[in-house]
Amino acid sequence: MAEVKPEEIAAHPPMDQLQGFEYCIDSNPSWGEAAVLGFQHYVLSLGTAVMIPTLLVPLMGGTDDDKARVVQTLLFVTGINTLIQTLFGTRLPTVIGGSYAFVVPIISIIHDSSLTRITDDHERFLQTMRAIQGALIVSSSIQIILGYSQLWGIFSRFFSPLGMVPVVSLVGFGLFDRGFPVVGRCVEIGVPMIILFVAASQYLKHVYIRRLPVLERFSLLITITIIWIYAHLLTVGGAYRHRPDRTQFHCRTDRANLISSSPWIKIPYPLQWGAPTFDAGHSFGMMAAVFVSLVESTGGFKAAARLASATPPPAHVLSRGIGWQGIGILLDGLFGTATGSTVSVENVGLLGSTRVGSRRVIQISAGFMIFFSILGKFGALFASIPFSIFAAVYCVLFGIVAAVGLSFLQFTNMNSMRNLFIVGVSIFLGLSIPEYFFRYAAGAQHGPAHTRAQWFNDYINTIFTSPPTVALMVAILLDNTLDYKNTGHDRGMPWWARFRTFNGDTRNEEFYTLPFNLNRFFPPS
Repeated sequence: MAEVKPEEIAAHPPMDQLQGFEYCIDSNPSWGEAAVLGFQHYVLSLGTAVMIPTLLVPLMGGTDDDKARVVQTLLFVTGINTLIQTLFGTRLPTVIGGSYAFVVPIISIIHDSSLTRITDDHERFLQTMRAIQGALIVSSSIQIILGYSQLWGIFSRFFSPLGMVPVVSLVGFGLFDRGFPVVGRCVEIGVPMIILFVAASQYLKHVYIRRLPVLERFSLLITITIIWIYAHLLTVGGAYRHRPDRTQFHCRTDRANLISSSPWIKIPYPLQWGAPTFDAGHSFGMMAAVFVSLVESTGGFKAAARLASATPPPAHVLSRGIGWQGIGILLDGLFGTATGSTVSVENVGLLGSTRVGSRRVIQISAGFMIFFSILGKFGALFASIPFSIFAAVYCVLFGIVAAVGLSFLQFTNMNSMRNLFIVGVSIFLGLSIPEYFFRYAAGAQHGPAHTRAQWFNDYINTIFTSPPTVALMVAILLDNTLDYKNTGHDRGMPWWARFRTFNGDTRNEEFYTLPFNLNRFFPPS
């Protein structure tokens, strides 16, 4: 057997930009192809846009009509925030959608004694919505200040490729409970969806029609349509007629009541639920969710840059994006979406699945969100897709985002015991601590932090139920205190340093310059 030469072993050198993409951040497919890809991103965003209101609105005392209006409003504001972010924020191809990070403080508001004593359900819904709006409006100032003051960009100097590995990875891995556990609620729909989506997007990706890889590019739309029809046939065929209500809710295509409850045309507008109410305790608790959203979006932006075949966003661009996301949370409060905003992880994963990281595609998807949120009946038709179908897709897309986080290891020295310790401990604690908080809450009906100061409880319980946030705190602390002298090369800092400033790499101007020559008025700092 011939001896292997050392240079033949290291066959995969680190790469600044992920290769193999058909379209990167600033290259565009044809308008027709871009429109279909944009519609695909819109359909994917419906999962979160429907799940969050379905969870929260009944607890608030709302009806199916109220839920339909909240879904419309959330989609409408998602479209606006996505357009703002892709035009003036980081300019990365990211959808800015609803966030689960806000669920803990919102449920705390729902259970506030001043609201639970309201006997009329509709009045309780309106008062609760106004209280949530007030808390979102006040707490949005956290991201606005940290973003536009460049404080978050200054803090990012403590980041390194090694420290970003646990954060970006757990942006994907940390959502495992929204994957197969939801698929398992309706396995006859969810499991076929996983198999079909993987087969179409990976094993059959070389099937071309008119020089277009149709199954790779549009696998999500094709497979969702097939399984949706299959689920509808099971529904009308009576397969769930005598099954438990829980099974019917997750499997039937006619249980969401969105189509019948949605108006034909309805334009969401600010303060549509009435004037927001403000409470200091509610606002302080919500600030923790805004911080979690900031951390999760930072990881999402790093992953999106990689999957758009772009360089990592410089500190100035990252801060600019966080500032505009703060404006987005302010819009959430003004319109009344019942939750705040963050980077949509599933849509970031879809960039990798389709190998299309074009900014224009995401901007077109934002147009679909706004359009179909106004035409309520048509939007509700697509929103009636069973949750198990979306969860099946999440199993693949969240995994892609997690793998992107692991890909930052290529810039570090993983033969260093120090680096192995930091990555391993950060990932493990990032998963283990939130799992403890979730299990404790499931058993005791309240989080481990249970004092008389509800805002303090919300702070602790929200922050420590977020895997990326826990991973960031552990990784940054260890990476900047544990034998940090003379370890810059092992941490990947020589590669990272070029992308800290806007002028550090010539490609930054190509990827992140503001449109309409706005850089003249807002120069990179």
